[in-house]
Amino acid sequence: MTTLPVADQVAAAVARAAGYPRLRYMGSKYRLVPELARVFAEVGGDTAVDAFCGSGVVAYTLKAMGYRVTANDFLNFPAVIAAATVANQTERLSDVDVELICGPPADDRDFIRSTFDGLYFDPSDRAFLDSAWSHIDGLTGGRRALAISALVLSAARKQPRGVFTVTDRRYDDGRRDLRLPMREHFRERVAAYNAVVFDSGRPSLARHGNVATLDGRYDLAYLDPPYAPPRDDNCYIKRYHFLEGLSVYWRGQQIMAGTRTKKLAKKHTPFSYRHSVTGALRATFERFADSTIVLSYSSNAVPDAETIAAELRAVKDTVEVVRIEHRYSFGTHAAATRRQAGEYLFIGR
Repeated sequence: MTTLPVADQVAAAVARAAGYPRLRYMGSKYRLVPELARVFAEVGGDTAVDAFCGSGVVAYTLKAMGYRVTANDFLNFPAVIAAATVANQTERLSDVDVELICGPPADDRDFIRSTFDGLYFDPSDRAFLDSAWSHIDGLTGGRRALAISALVLSAARKQPRGVFTVTDRRYDDGRRDLRLPMREHFRERVAAYNAVVFDSGRPSLARHGNVATLDGRYDLAYLDPPYAPPRDDNCYIKRYHFLEGLSVYWRGQQIMAGTRTKKLAKKHTPFSYRHSVTGALRATFERFADSTIVLSYSSNAVPDAETIAAELRAVKDTVEVVRIEHRYSFGTHAAATRRQAGEYLFIGR
């Protein structure tokens, strides 16, 4: 960890994280970075795991604070973003790389154009995604992760509300992002991701896998699991299936051809269901019993704060509960619950 005074350490990490490219992602913690950074600085330690890294901004903040970070997610595209921004220390996409990816295609592939004909994007944007992948397939390491991340964020920015549960333009609010050609999005998103690459001097790792398969010992375990909402659902595949498929060019993915949105088969997680979420939290706490645990959870989810605190006390001597006012939305349809909800931070030592 850095030897800077705590206040300076927090300020520097928050300032660096402020430039992190924003993916509109359910449950993302962009606005909570200052509070989380203060907690992480107080906890201290050398190694940290962000077990449900999502947008990657918290793992990136941990890296900026000097931790050796393991960033993990059960979806692939968040793991790729973490590979580009957390594990990657020095590689950037060059102007030559960008011009190649934005230039003529390297082959005649048309998977996106044909599979998603009439869905989400116009023909020229879908053609660009196919063409871009014809070049990305020739990249490796951090440059490949950066290119895929830029492509994913481009698609997310071009889609109204960033979710792929609808195929029409009902949520088109006239924003520039919805008008900008995908190729130009990509150029801008590459610049944004290139700008946040930095060498922390501490090796970090990004991985794609279930939290139950994480091994190793960490001084700090940050947990931000999917919240089980009282109504609607928290299915990330339903909302972000196109981004997940795009991150691997749909290789190895099962498209549900009969669905209107051409979504992917749902990936089961026990955190999504009222009947299994408490047991899933208990097992996760036990897995990280030797770490200081910092858990984010919404007051608008189940189980309630008292239940979570009790489960955490089963493996930790002391548990501190901090409530932060924060607005959350569950769902994307007209009947979805949208109300003021508190973000709980549970700190178990």
